[in-house]
Amino acid sequence: MKKTLQFTEFSPKQQRLLRWWVPGSADARRDAVLCDGAVRSGKTVCMALSFFLWSSALFSDTSFALCGKTITSLRRNLLTPIVPFLQSIGFTVQEKISTNTAEITAFGHSNRYYFFGGKDESSAALIQGMTLGGVLFDEAALMPRSFVEQALARCSLPGSRYWFNCNPENPMHWFKREWIDKAAQKNALHLHFTMRDNPGLTPAIRARYETLYSGAFYERFVLGKWVAAEGLVYPMFNPAVHVRSLPAGAVSEKWVISCDYGTVNPASFGLWARHEGAWYRVAEYYYDSRREQNQRTDEEHYAALETLAGSRDIDCVIADPSAASFFAVIARHGRFRAVKARNEVTDGIRRVAGMLKTGELFFDPACSDTLREFALYRWEENAGRDTPRKENDHAMDDLRYLVSTVDTALDGGGFFAAAVHR
Repeated sequence: MKKTLQFTEFSPKQQRLLRWWVPGSADARRDAVLCDGAVRSGKTVCMALSFFLWSSALFSDTSFALCGKTITSLRRNLLTPIVPFLQSIGFTVQEKISTNTAEITAFGHSNRYYFFGGKDESSAALIQGMTLGGVLFDEAALMPRSFVEQALARCSLPGSRYWFNCNPENPMHWFKREWIDKAAQKNALHLHFTMRDNPGLTPAIRARYETLYSGAFYERFVLGKWVAAEGLVYPMFNPAVHVRSLPAGAVSEKWVISCDYGTVNPASFGLWARHEGAWYRVAEYYYDSRREQNQRTDEEHYAALETLAGSRDIDCVIADPSAASFFAVIARHGRFRAVKARNEVTDGIRRVAGMLKTGELFFDPACSDTLREFALYRWEENAGRDTPRKENDHAMDDLRYLVSTVDTALDGGGFFAAAVHR
């Protein structure tokens, strides 16, 4: 049985978010609300509840937009937790999965809600031509400015308002500079959340989250600060902790190979064993054509892949999604199931950092190029967004491909599957 979201109490900041739009409140004349801050601080679900209460109480037969980075993330972060609660307090929700819409009825009013994914610049075209009573942006800082501004331009009805929530990013991010820093100028209410603003989090749970992050990710996701990523990308990597061979006699639960493919640039392949909840990089192939003064072909790289795999039963090969010719070679030989890697850089780096912190990644001493890159892989300085330097990053990329993709790949791969076992 699905557990319905329960609210036992609201913090003062959550209460202000819930009431800011109520006629007669101190914030009722605001045009927008901006909620940023730490993860698990209660801002997302509380904003969703406030948004649906506002739109249902003050509008009827009106269209609204709910926007996430993707529709999948929008459903996961916002709709899945809030819809059962709305139903439990008397709202009628009729969702149409095929059209990514819902009709919601409450207080004698019915309204239409359209779901949008704002993942790239092309997404702006999706929302053109609509007339909206309001729009909610979940994870606003992950959306391109063109999409956000196109959605805002659709809100032309009297009483329309803008709703934003996000976790902090780089302090030079456009959303920080144009909205957070100009909240007063834009007549927006800015509410900054920390984990202590969520009454549902116990001290033990807060402490657990504090152990998951370090460096800039700790300052952003735990402290809720807009800070730049500086220095080493993985300062938490410690050879004394993370350089460890697969225990003698251990039987791997899964074997996976991750590949950052290159012909002019280095090619880096890692052989991974799953053992007792952790991934061990037990061997690697790293070929730098500039260093070797000889460029290898797709077939030569495939031969190296076969050598790295040996006689092991490889569950899948996760590879750079842009390596079309290499995928074709793997498919032609028919031995391996090849999977296109998820390639969201910052999110992947955060996942790797978390697994290093929790002791889920280990590297055999023989993986010398990976160990070398850990010591050299740095953030680009003075960049307007989080950007690792494009050097000493090939083993780091194939590591990121593994961490970002392996769970999906082992579940069957979805549309990421690019080749099939014979």
